[in-house]
Amino acid sequence: MGTYLNVGNAGFSSVRKGLYVDKTGMISFINQTLGTKDKLTCVSRPRRFGKSFAAQMLCAYYDKSCDSRKLFEGLEISKDDSFETYLNQYDVIYLDITGFISRAFIKGDLPNVVINLQNEVTAELEAAYPEAERCGSLPDMLYQISQATGQKFIFIIDEWDALFREAKDDKFLLDSYIQLLRGLFKDSGKTDRMIEAAYMTGILPIKRYDSQSVVSDFREYTMLAPRKLAKYTGFTEAETAWLCKEYGVDFSEMKRWYDGYSFSRIKSVYNPNSVIEAVKNEEFGSYWARTETYESLKIYIELNEDGLKEAVVQMLGGESIPIETETFQNDMTNIKRKDDVLTLLIHLGYLAYDAERKRVFIPNEEVKQEFIRTVTVGRHKELARLIQNSDLLLQQTLNMDHEAVAAAIEEAHKASAIPLTYNSEEALRSTIRFAYLTCVDEFMRIEELPSGHGYADMVFIPRKNSSMPVILVELRWDKTAESAIEQIKSRDYPQVLWEYGGEILLVGINYSEKSKKHSCKIEKYQK
Repeated sequence: MGTYLNVGNAGFSSVRKGLYVDKTGMISFINQTLGTKDKLTCVSRPRRFGKSFAAQMLCAYYDKSCDSRKLFEGLEISKDDSFETYLNQYDVIYLDITGFISRAFIKGDLPNVVINLQNEVTAELEAAYPEAERCGSLPDMLYQISQATGQKFIFIIDEWDALFREAKDDKFLLDSYIQLLRGLFKDSGKTDRMIEAAYMTGILPIKRYDSQSVVSDFREYTMLAPRKLAKYTGFTEAETAWLCKEYGVDFSEMKRWYDGYSFSRIKSVYNPNSVIEAVKNEEFGSYWARTETYESLKIYIELNEDGLKEAVVQMLGGESIPIETETFQNDMTNIKRKDDVLTLLIHLGYLAYDAERKRVFIPNEEVKQEFIRTVTVGRHKELARLIQNSDLLLQQTLNMDHEAVAAAIEEAHKASAIPLTYNSEEALRSTIRFAYLTCVDEFMRIEELPSGHGYADMVFIPRKNSSMPVILVELRWDKTAESAIEQIKSRDYPQVLWEYGGEILLVGINYSEKSKKHSCKIEKYQK
């Protein structure tokens, strides 16, 4: 076993010893590509979404230097017809590009990282194949070995795009990296003879890099379009529910904190790292966010792009907003418009994308907390004040301070709606969501709740073991706040809420299109 050539199965073995969700079905998918024109696969996902685990799994399965049969016993791939055919049958070259970069930074030798990479890998190849003379580049040596022995290699490259992120201004270094990739994967005459398959992971898609001619033969699976690999992007709802049942964890809270990523094939995908951490620690929190500094989010949401501030406000209020993803150039520097920022945040995992509706949204409580933290300490002082006011608004509502509540909602309405949509009922509803943003810590928000003789506009129901009252909000347009209260009573909206126990606060909010003023009326419900 080597450092790069046939690294063995220790990585996957350690994964199997911890909390493990079976994702080995992906191996069957890769098996179908071996030796075909589809043999080059590139998967882009956010950090902490299982990219390295998948790479270690593939190393363990294909690496001919080890026996991994027991590691895969009872798992999905062991029941597949292709399992025995390809198990531990190949020379595998594993490259962790971030590892090379880290070592180069320590040595102060980043400009030579590609040269050093090739030298270190070819040295291992020379030791494994003494009959092959060391010659030129890594692609040249692989080709010579394949010609002499008939042996084909499987390449697994983790974080292939790290150099484009960490050394984006070093043109000479990136050009040398491009030449290496071209030699490995673009010369079809040689690639077909020496490469049985390649599996690369990254954060951003690759099709629009300047190096696109190098990697254009790779089939891509992204956060925008994971296609057949959607169920391997994170944990599915069934997998998460199984973990919760197995370890006695509250599934509803798990869903609130870590669900929300949505694809055409799989509608409910959970952040895998955060689910595992929540189970291990028996506590819900922002585990994924701790793996990143908030600077990575702060940089982009503070860009002065038209409509970006309003988009953030609407999404914090629970809205999804329309997006055009096609203009994004798949790099972190060429950002020209609001939708470019939002598309980048999809790839980084901070936003989720509904491909059918072409809309983007904040997926869950964990990510929302990171947005709130970033906005609160960032340059958007107006947004920071509105978020801080949300805490105060809840107290003002509980104190039945009608005028203060109306004023706070009016301020939120001005910030959350763009001029063309300001005067609309949906804009008012969105405003209420945002204004009561921090209520989600203690309340579950339900909209259009069937009750009595109609549907209550918005209901905030206290979470378990809370002493808070139920808050029932009814919205009116060009009428009066008092008429909103009367509708709540006449249609008996509180009827369905008695089972929750405790007090019920009735909140009527009216918006006057002519004066652009908000009014509020709050009462305790008397049955």
